Amino acid sequence: MSSQLFEAIDYLEKEKGIDKDILLEALEAALISAYKKNFKSATNVRVDLDEKSGTMRVFSRKTVVEEVEDVQEEISLDEAKKIDPNYEVDDVIEVEVTPKDFGRIAAQAAKQVVTQRVREAERGVIFSEYSDREEDVMTGIIQRKDSRFVYVNLGKIEAKLAEAEQMPTEEYYVHDRLKVFVTKVENTGKGPQIYISRSHPGLLKRLFEMEVPEIYDGTVEIKSVAREAGDRSKLSVYADDSEVDAVGACVGQKGQRVQVIVNELKGEKIDVVEWSEDPVVYVSNALSPSKVVDVLVDEENKATTVIVPDYQLSLAIGKRGQNARLAAKLTGWKIDIKSETEAQEEGLLNEGTQEDSYSDEEDELFD
Repeated sequence: MSSQLFEAIDYLEKEKGIDKDILLEALEAALISAYKKNFKSATNVRVDLDEKSGTMRVFSRKTVVEEVEDVQEEISLDEAKKIDPNYEVDDVIEVEVTPKDFGRIAAQAAKQVVTQRVREAERGVIFSEYSDREEDVMTGIIQRKDSRFVYVNLGKIEAKLAEAEQMPTEEYYVHDRLKVFVTKVENTGKGPQIYISRSHPGLLKRLFEMEVPEIYDGTVEIKSVAREAGDRSKLSVYADDSEVDAVGACVGQKGQRVQVIVNELKGEKIDVVEWSEDPVVYVSNALSPSKVVDVLVDEENKATTVIVPDYQLSLAIGKRGQNARLAAKLTGWKIDIKSETEAQEEGLLNEGTQEDSYSDEEDELFD
C-alpha cells in the first residue's frame, strides 16, 4: 500500500502540478490526526514517511524525567537509559508506536488528503486561467436558470449571469449559445466564481474590437461607450490618421460590421460617432442622427446648450429622452436641448446662425 501511495504522489506532481513536498506535509499531518483519533492518544507523535523503503512509521515523542507524572508525554530516566545509556533528563526520546492496522488508517487519510489537494490544485489552475479573462468576451452555453441567475458553461467552469446584468429585451433558453462579458473573477472558499454580463458597456466595446480590424490593431480608438442594453447604444471613435475614416471602419461596407454586432445584441440600435476634443463638434456628433444648429458651451460647469431645428427637437431628445441622455453619458457634458424658436425667444441665437440654419433647411427641402 505504502509504495503505491508514494507512486501516486509522484504521479500527481507530474500530471497535476502539485508540489510533492506539500502533499507529503499534508499527508503527515493527516496521519498524525488519524492516529490520535483512532487510538485515542494525546501523545505527541511524529510520522516518518520513507519513500525509498515505502514505509510509514509512527513515533511517540516523550520527555525524559526523574519522576513520571504523565505516561503519555513522559518517560522515566531509568526506562530511557535501558534504551540508550546516554539519555539525560529533559532529553526527548522517540519510541515507535506504529499500530498493526495502520496501513488501513493511512489509506483512508491519504485518500482524503489527496482528494482535497487535487481539488485545490484544480481550482487554482481554473482561477489562474480565467482571472486573465476578466474584462474580456467569452462564448458560453446556457446550462440552467433560477430566479436569481442564468448559469452559463464557459468550458471548465459555470459562470453566473445575474438578473441585473441581463438584457431586459432578451430571453434566455437552456442550450442557447451566447457571448458574455466577464466582469469579475473571484477565488472563494467554494472555488473560483465568475460573474458575467450581457448589459455591460464593455461587451459592446469588445465586440467592436473583435469585429473591426482597425480597432484591434490600434488604427481606430474607441474613446467612449454609452449603453442602454437591449435598446440603444452610442460609441465614439477616433483615428490619428486623417486618411482613416474611423466611423466608416466601424460601420463597414453597407453597414455589415455594425450589423453583426446588432445581431449579436438582438437588434440593439447602435450609433457610431466621431470623437473630437472640441466639445461643440463632439456634442453635435453625439446627438446623431439629429441635426444641430449651434452648441453653446459653459466650460466652468461642463455644460452645453444645444440648439436644434424645431422639426428635429423630438429626434434630438429621443424617445423618453434617450438620445440626449446617451449623448450626455457618451461625452461627459451636460446637454440642454432647445428648439430654434425657443432659443430665439431667449436671445440665444444670433441672426447669422439663424440665416445659416434656414438656408440649410431650404437646401434639404429642395434636394
